[in-house]
Parts: sequence; C-alpha cells; structure tokens
Amino acid sequence: MTKSKNALVTGGSRGIGRAIALQLANEGYNVAINYARSKSAANEVVAEIEALGVKGIAIRANVGDREKITALFETFDEHFDSLDVFVNNAASGVLRPIMELEEKHWDWTMDINAKALLFCAQEAAQRMKGKGHIVSLSSIGSIRYLENYTTVGVSKAALEALTRYLAVELASRGIIVNAVSGGAVDTEALTHFPNREELLEDARTNTPAGRMVQPEDLVGAVSFLLSPQADMIRGQTLIVDGGRSLLV
Repeated sequence: MTKSKNALVTGGSRGIGRAIALQLANEGYNVAINYARSKSAANEVVAEIEALGVKGIAIRANVGDREKITALFETFDEHFDSLDVFVNNAASGVLRPIMELEEKHWDWTMDINAKALLFCAQEAAQRMKGKGHIVSLSSIGSIRYLENYTTVGVSKAALEALTRYLAVELASRGIIVNAVSGGAVDTEALTHFPNREELLEDARTNTPAGRMVQPEDLVGAVSFLLSPQADMIRGQTLIVDGGRSLLV
C-alpha cells in the first residue's frame, strides 16, 4: 500500500498559496491550508482540493504568533500522522517610506515574514519522518530596492538567510530547504501596494522574457524544488522573474 503524502501551505486560501495548494493536491498530496481571515475563501479552496480526490482541511492561525504556530501544528496532527511538504507562503507587511515606519510596523512584518519560518520549520521538521521539503516564498525586494517596500524587503532578506541556515542544519534529518522568489505577479496581494500600477507597467514593459510572471510560473518552480531532480539544490533562492532583476 502506498503511503499517503501530506502537505501544509500557510497563506493557502488565496493567490500564490492557493495555486500551490491546488497543484500539490493535483500531485496526490493531502493538503492542509492555513489562513488568517476569510474562512469562506479557505473552505472554497478545501472543496477544490477534495474535488481532486485527496483530503483537504483549513486551519486558521496568525503565523506571526509563536503560540498560534504551535496550535496550528497541533490541529494538523489531529488530521494527519506525518508531514512531507511545508510551504511557507503567508506574508504581510506595512508599505510606507522609511521615515514613516513605526516599531509596530517593523515587528508585525518581521514576525509574519521571517520569524514564522523559523518556528514553523521547527514544528514541521518534527513531523517529517526521515525526509521532507520546506519551501518558502520570497520576493526580489530582498535583493533590490522597491519603493515603500523596506519592511517587507528586509524581512524577505531575513527569510532567505534563514533558508540557508535551515538547509544546513536540517539536512541530517533528510529535509531539503529552499525558497522561490518571484517578480511582480498581479494577485490580490498587489492591490495593497500604493504604486501597484507602476509595478505592473514596469513588469509588462521591462521584463526580458517579454511577459509578466504568472502564478503558474511560481507554482512550477515550487514543484521542481519538490522533485527528485532538485535533491541536490539546498538553501537556494530560485528567482523566477523573467530576468527583470538583471536590469537596473
């Protein structure tokens, strides 16, 4: 009898997280999605997951809170006996110029975008029996300046650094850790950017590949990193931006 495969995707009720969750379900994984606000949206994704013939559940939790992370994984344990794939996708952030940032803005963004990976990875690793994968979603704002993006860009840089450390220390457990960094993608998350139209126009006109990055491009990168062909890729951030970050 073939052992079932189980995955957990944070921020899985919309956007890139939803697309990744559905792809994992399509590949035969039972999928737990974490969400922060909309129960109805999460339940819709669960229905789509189960329509693909696998088990799906939705778990509400603010991953910026250590205690809520513990509760998230305890709820996961009520439904699954092990974890094969953890996708760290949940993200948030305050989009303001540097001189307008307050301590609470910094703490909120760093907690959800960087601290969450550390403590979710600890919990995930304990449930990965002999092997597993952890993949995080980053952003090219981690390596280049984007307007109003200070808190998010710095938190994503921290996420990429943590990815390297996790890759080394979890390797002995058979766990492979990487990240995927995307260019501008026209999802709901981008609606919160004050300069959204400028970002989209830049992506449309200045991407060497000749088109914007689509959600399926990032989903494909995640699927590749989960495949046996990528077993020797460790601690890396795979940039999927059509070459945009190569230009000034």
